[in-house]
Amino acid sequence: MNALHRNAMRVVFGAAVSVAAATALADTLNVPEIPVDATLQRNYQCQSGQSLKVTYYNSHGGQSFALLLVKDKAMLFVDTLAGSGVKYVAGPYTWWTKGNHGDLYDMTAGPNAAPIIAGCTSSLGT
Repeated sequence: MNALHRNAMRVVFGAAVSVAAATALADTLNVPEIPVDATLQRNYQCQSGQSLKVTYYNSHGGQSFALLLVKDKAMLFVDTLAGSGVKYVAGPYTWWTKGNHGDLYDMTAGPNAAPIIAGCTSSLGT
């Protein structure tokens, strides 16, 4: 694990106490060491009929985070390198967005597994 990932995990661990409250009040997440420049909320409708509410936090240093519920549990995802779009990771999960589309993967299912929530679309103005 490199220093960037260790620091990201410290931020996630340090913010874990605030994550549950952030689900109800998305703008309350506060990690003083990482100033947030912008908070953006998106509502996604997925192929399965399921909906996802995602709150994105963009930090001053260019790092970004996504807060969403996975199996009724609030999780804070951290952005990572992606071939296209933006890939966010938290534990075994990956939230991969491209434009206003997103898919949620469980990486324990293997690298070629289908998304566990697929075909999610958000209006960019929502």
